[in-house]
Amino acid sequence: MMSDGQLAIKEYLAKHGFEAFRPKAVLFDMDGVLYDSMPNHAVAWQQSMKDYGIEMSRADAYATEGQRGVDTIRQMVLAQKGHDISEAEAQEMYNLKTKYFHDMDEPPMMPGALQLMEQMHHGGMAIGVVTGSGQRPLIARLMKDYGQYLIEGNIVTAYDVKRGKPHPDPYLEGMVRLGNLSPWNTIVVENAPLGVEAAVAARAFTICVNSGQLPTHLFVERSADLIFDSMWQLNEQWKELGCY
Repeated sequence: MMSDGQLAIKEYLAKHGFEAFRPKAVLFDMDGVLYDSMPNHAVAWQQSMKDYGIEMSRADAYATEGQRGVDTIRQMVLAQKGHDISEAEAQEMYNLKTKYFHDMDEPPMMPGALQLMEQMHHGGMAIGVVTGSGQRPLIARLMKDYGQYLIEGNIVTAYDVKRGKPHPDPYLEGMVRLGNLSPWNTIVVENAPLGVEAAVAARAFTICVNSGQLPTHLFVERSADLIFDSMWQLNEQWKELGCY
């Protein structure tokens, strides 16, 4: 009898018409996957947007997670104010959001993330990060906490692509950086609807870890190949995927 992971791989191959699944690399999202940072991000978003007369709920912050911050801001200004703003204007607003975020206590590493990365590394998998953030302090912290398994050149940020999530571009760039990989060589670990959309659009095998406050159906509707409740759960079931 097939395990859930084996069945998901079979369905993935049929969905995309691939002949085989030969994973060589894993691309992680950062916020909500490697760090339990989304509660802080939600507060920073609400505070900063309120300063500019924009209403942004906690649910809005979770729903737009993974998207480039400037894109989220431009969309919200257009929807609520009825006019477009430039990327430079949106960047100024995003800088305030960044300040609020960094004024808060440093978010903890996500439980189970380091152990999962260790399993992947020992199994010979290359490891990268694809994030909608571009903040240098966050990149520096990634290297401090996960640098034994990660090199900075394998981190794709908001400033490395013109089109961010939910477009496939960030994950396609990640595949290039980790060795010009094909989708069937690539596993993505995400926690956000827009990130799942991006990974599925890039045709990577997409694992969702629903670490936030969003209903599971949002990830089912976006065709995530596997859904877990926590990084610990994925860590415990990793070998079932046969990626070792």
